[in-house]
Amino acid sequence: MSSRPVAAPLPRAFYDRPTLDIARELLGCHLIVDHEDGRLVGRITETEGYLGFADTACHSSHGRTPRTEVMFGPPGHAYVYLIYGIYDMLNVVVGPLDDPCAVLIRAIEPLEGESAMIARRGGKRGRELANGPGKLTRALGITRSAFNRHDICTGQGLWIEAGSPVPEADVLTGPRIGIDYAEPEHRDAPWRFRVKRDARRA
Repeated sequence: MSSRPVAAPLPRAFYDRPTLDIARELLGCHLIVDHEDGRLVGRITETEGYLGFADTACHSSHGRTPRTEVMFGPPGHAYVYLIYGIYDMLNVVVGPLDDPCAVLIRAIEPLEGESAMIARRGGKRGRELANGPGKLTRALGITRSAFNRHDICTGQGLWIEAGSPVPEADVLTGPRIGIDYAEPEHRDAPWRFRVKRDARRA
């Protein structure tokens, strides 16, 4: 049983706004996953915004497919996909219906259940525990089979709660990672947001 006070999940209206505003404001929020053996909580410290049709780095820029279908639906749902045949990546669907945008959750710092996260990561701890999108999903036990298309506004299973706002002076922005296939204007756009003290990359 968690000892944390119960807080409401971020409402759907939070996700029905401009993508980059949401990506910035998710910094400092709490990502929560409930498992049968306990609750895991991490503070979001890095995100990336993906801006739909007009963003060649975004999956949905190629149109509606079985994989991206969830991105065309209502905001406030999880889009979990596999990369390199190894890692599940957690995104939250944002923006209005049929405007397929998303925010990738890139890193967290543990707040609750750290020992369980370390076990899921095979003993990795400290900065290596959850400082990447594939690392955090493993640490938190987030998989496509369990959470793709999940409604994160219900406060059940997987959701995000408000945390302590991060001051602008503590936020770094820069290009997104791993999108060399995108057009230069999108590849180089400063649509990655990081909490300064958690910055690990240039």
